[in-house]
Amino acid sequence: MLDLESFYSSKDRFTLALSLNNLLAAPGFSTWLEGEALDIDLMLHSPDGKPRVSIFSIAHLDDAERMFFVSLLLNQILAWTRTQSGTTSLRAVVYMDEIFGYFPPVANPPSKTPLLTLLKQARAFGVGIVLATQNPVDLDYKGLANTGTWFIGRLQTERDKMRVLEGLEGVAASASVKFDRQAMEQTLARLGSRIFLMNNVHDDFPVVFESRWAMSYLRGPLTRNQIKSLMEPVKSVMAVRQPAQVAPSISRAATMTPAQQVQVAADAAKVRKPERPLLPPDVTQYFVPLRSSQPAGHALVYQPTVLGVGQVHFTDVKSGANLTKEVAFTTPITNDPIPVNWDNAVEFPVNVSDLEASPQASAQYGELPAMAGKAKNYDDWGKEFANWIYRTQKLDLWKSPSLKALSNPSESERDFRIRLQQKAHEQRDEEAERLRQKYATKIASLQEQIRRAQQAVEREAEQAKQQKMQTAISVGATLLGAFVGRKAVSYSTLGRATTAARGAGRIAKEAQDVGRAKETVAAMERRLQQLEADFRAETDALATKIDPLNETLEQVAIRPAKKDISVRLTVLSWLPSWQSPDGHVTQAW
Repeated sequence: MLDLESFYSSKDRFTLALSLNNLLAAPGFSTWLEGEALDIDLMLHSPDGKPRVSIFSIAHLDDAERMFFVSLLLNQILAWTRTQSGTTSLRAVVYMDEIFGYFPPVANPPSKTPLLTLLKQARAFGVGIVLATQNPVDLDYKGLANTGTWFIGRLQTERDKMRVLEGLEGVAASASVKFDRQAMEQTLARLGSRIFLMNNVHDDFPVVFESRWAMSYLRGPLTRNQIKSLMEPVKSVMAVRQPAQVAPSISRAATMTPAQQVQVAADAAKVRKPERPLLPPDVTQYFVPLRSSQPAGHALVYQPTVLGVGQVHFTDVKSGANLTKEVAFTTPITNDPIPVNWDNAVEFPVNVSDLEASPQASAQYGELPAMAGKAKNYDDWGKEFANWIYRTQKLDLWKSPSLKALSNPSESERDFRIRLQQKAHEQRDEEAERLRQKYATKIASLQEQIRRAQQAVEREAEQAKQQKMQTAISVGATLLGAFVGRKAVSYSTLGRATTAARGAGRIAKEAQDVGRAKETVAAMERRLQQLEADFRAETDALATKIDPLNETLEQVAIRPAKKDISVRLTVLSWLPSWQSPDGHVTQAW
C-alpha cells in the first residue's frame, strides 16, 4: 500500500548498507563464517549416535560478541527443542555458568527472551536447563519462578537472600505447595561453607547437604592457545567428515555422477531453439523453477524430460510396517527406438507443487523428440513407470528387536538409535514407576507391621515393669507384716507370701514376652531390608535391560505389491540449465 521511499527512505537504506558493508569488511567477521556448523543435533550426538557433551568457551570474546553468540546459541537450542516430541524423560541438559548479564531482572538483552522461553517450555520436550550464578539478585524473577530445583549456598547479602526467598515462594505458589518463609529464612542463614540447600518443588521438604572437599590442579580458565591445542585432534576428525557436510548452496552438478554429467553435456550440445516448442493442448507440460542465479555470459536452456510421480504403499504383516511413500523420478526423452527408459531415471528433488506452468523469459530449448508431442505416449510411459517402481523400489527399514520399533522411511541408523534411546528411557521410567508402586505397597505394609510390633514391645516392657513393682510391694508387705505382727507366721502371712511368689513367676513370663516381641521386630526389619535390596536390584536391572547403542538392529526390506502402486502424474517437464559460451553446462535447479 506504500511505495518503497515512503516506507523505507533511501537515506535509511544507505545507512543500513554502510553497516552491512562495515560488518562484511571487518577482519574479525570472517572467523564467524568458519568452523563447525551450529547444529544442535550434531552437538548432542556423535555421527554414530552416541551422546556427547559440547562445551562453548566465550572468554576470549568481547561483550558484544559474547551476547551475539549466546543469543544465537539459545535461539538454535530453542528451535531444536520445538522440533522434538513431548516426553517426561530427560533428553538433553543445557548448562550455563556465570549467567550474570544474560538474564537481568530489568533490562531486555537478546539472550533473555529465548532463555525465558526455554525455562517455561523446554521441560515439556525433555530438555533441562541448569543456570549458575553467585548473585541471585541479578536474575529475572520470572525465570526464578519457573525454576523447579534450587541448589542454594551461603548468600552474602540480604538482597540476595530476599530475592531467593521471593523466588522460592513464587515456585511454591505455582506448584500449589505450602511454603514456610520464616523457616526457610532461618535455614538459609545457618548455611556454612560447602553446605547447600536443595529445594525441589516435587519433594515435601528441602534437604540440606554438604559437598565433599575437592582439590583442583587447574591453574585457571583455558586460554585461546590452550583451547586450540585441545581441539586440534577433534578438528582433524571433523575435517575428514567435512566433505559429507556440503553446504546446500553448492551446485547440484557437483553431486552428479560422471555418466549423468556426460548425458547433460550431450543434451546441451543438441540443437538449441530460441522459441518454445509448439505442442498440442492435451500434452501437459511443466517447468522446473530456477534455484540459482544466472552467471555472466551464460544462457538459460530448458531440456525436455518425462516426470513420473507415484504413490507407493508399503505393508508388511510380520514387521508391522504400514507406510505410504511419495516417489518422483525424471528420465530423458530420446530419439532412440525406446525413447523413454526408466532405468536411466534419477530421483526428482524438487517439490511437485513448486512446478511452474510457464518458463522464464529469454530461454532456449533443447531438441524435443517427436514422440513427446503425443499425449497417448505419456499414458504408456506411466504404465512403464508403475512396472519400474514395482521392480526397483523397496523400503529399507531398521528394526529394534528389543523395543519392537521400526525406523522411519528417511531415518538413518544414527537418528533411529537416538530415537530408540529416548524410547528406552521412557520405557525404563515407566517400568521404574510401576516397580515403585509395586514395592511401595509392600514396604508401607511392612513398615506398619514394624510400627505395631514396636508398640507391642513397649507395651510388654511396661507390663513387665508394673509386674515387678507389684511383686516387690507384695513381698515387702509380707515381710513387714511378719516382722511386726503378733505372730511370726499366720495364715494371712503365708497367703501373701504365696501371692508374691506367683508374682515372681509372672515377672519371668513378662520378660519372655518382651524378648519374643523384640525378636518379631528384628525379623520384620530384616524382611524390610531384604525388600529394599530387591527393589534396588530390580531398579538397577532396568538401567541395563535395553541398550540401543549396542543392540544389533535388523534390516527389513519391504517391497510393494502391484495393487499398492498408483501413478499420479506422468508429464513433460523442462529442466533448466546454464550453458557457457564454450558449451559447458551446469544445473540450474
